[in-house]
Amino acid sequence: MRQAVPPPHRTYARTMRADATKAENLLWQALRNRKLEGLKFKRQVPLEGYILDFVCFEARLIIELDGGQHSQSPRDAVRDRHFEAQGFKTLRFWNDEVEKNLDGVCLTILHEAGRIGR
Repeated sequence: MRQAVPPPHRTYARTMRADATKAENLLWQALRNRKLEGLKFKRQVPLEGYILDFVCFEARLIIELDGGQHSQSPRDAVRDRHFEAQGFKTLRFWNDEVEKNLDGVCLTILHEAGRIGR
């Protein structure tokens, strides 16, 4: 799924990686280096005009962490449908959910990736 990424998108994604939220950092520590059942995740990935918080291409799974600004966002719904049409599943978690229940978030990710019982 390689594609040419416009330089401004690449720069913005790099900036977002350097300026991650507390929730993004917590989840990244659980996902990085294949720590979660061998699933390879990347973070702040520019793809098709969007920047994905976390993505596992093998499991076709996108994870987005949201703060209050995303509540009922029509733009997020359009984005989710766009990637769903390409076979991706998008999981959205609130920042405070990650901060308060990281184990539960990881179990949900594993379930959706097909790594634990359905």
